[in-house]
Amino acid sequence: MSLPAPRRRVAVIGTGVIVTGGHLPALRAHAERVELVAAVDLDEGRLDAFRQLAGARVAGFTSTEAMLDEARPDLVLIGTPPALHREQTVAALEAGAWVLCEKPLCLSQAELDDIAAAEEASGAYAAVVFQHRYGSGAVHARDLIARGELGAPLVAHCQTTWHRDAAYYAEPWRGRWATEGGGPTMGHGIHQYDLLLHLLGEWEEIRAMAARLVHEIESEDVSTALVRFRDGALATVVNSVLSPQEVSRIRIDCADATVELTHLYGHGNDDWVYTPAPHVDPERVAAWRAPAHHVPSSHTAQLGAFLDAYDQGVRPPGSGPDARAAVEFAAALYKAAFTGRPVRAGEIGPGDPYYTAMHGGHPDWAPKEHA
Repeated sequence: MSLPAPRRRVAVIGTGVIVTGGHLPALRAHAERVELVAAVDLDEGRLDAFRQLAGARVAGFTSTEAMLDEARPDLVLIGTPPALHREQTVAALEAGAWVLCEKPLCLSQAELDDIAAAEEASGAYAAVVFQHRYGSGAVHARDLIARGELGAPLVAHCQTTWHRDAAYYAEPWRGRWATEGGGPTMGHGIHQYDLLLHLLGEWEEIRAMAARLVHEIESEDVSTALVRFRDGALATVVNSVLSPQEVSRIRIDCADATVELTHLYGHGNDDWVYTPAPHVDPERVAAWRAPAHHVPSSHTAQLGAFLDAYDQGVRPPGSGPDARAAVEFAAALYKAAFTGRPVRAGEIGPGDPYYTAMHGGHPDWAPKEHA
């Protein structure tokens, strides 16, 4: 009989809302498997407040390097602004820690290659937080589609229509290429189109548009895309922060059924709806019903899968090809929007300006010093 895995030593970098509201509850839910030993934040007042919330035994640091050297964590959870993700992820990997980082994992495919090189050198892995993949409803839908139970996917719609006001963009790092990496294409809609890619697989071609219609920011505040998937399915993708009636939605019309997910920031089994085509036998429809167990999409669900991979010593979901898919899709969307021509999967690599920055040096969008 094998002994249970020891509790893993965990550190968090960043102690803002996403860590207190997402990661800390996830750590508490898996308390039998993990122990939070350290936290890092440049703001000492916020760090002290977090330590009071998390527990007195959590050591506080204002330096990532000092934390890695002294605390020696097994796992590092990163919840800082996007521009810091690559550096902090690489530092943690080089220290031998596995990483679970908020989206986007980094700001370009070039930075993603830096992370991949650090993984290769260290033997540790870095995954990105895409918690919408991990709800039981999403797992069930992906299984049905993959097994052909709904028929061939034909038409899809992926919608992230949210609302952000001027006060939101008053935060200095938001809406800037160098610090956020882009607008809603990178910071908001990425969760939904990652889930779309997770459900439908590899895409082949993308055409797109992007605009600044309201906010005085460097990046876009809305983008739209038309996508052809490798199996022939066609999809629309909308990423907006201009929409007073907020919703997150995925709809996939297959040959035998339509599957729809409608939510805002997280989903459960009841948010998934299956509508059969008229020719489908009712007995077949019964198999499409929501699974008996209910696991909402959450940081808790993803952390559980991440810990399972760590215990088994295998690449965790959300890392490697999973992480690259969303970053490559974003770069292709921006390139298609800014150049006005279709972009094929795999065409953006070293030497392409969109490999190193999502604005691609485009004169209408890049900061002046990069134009």
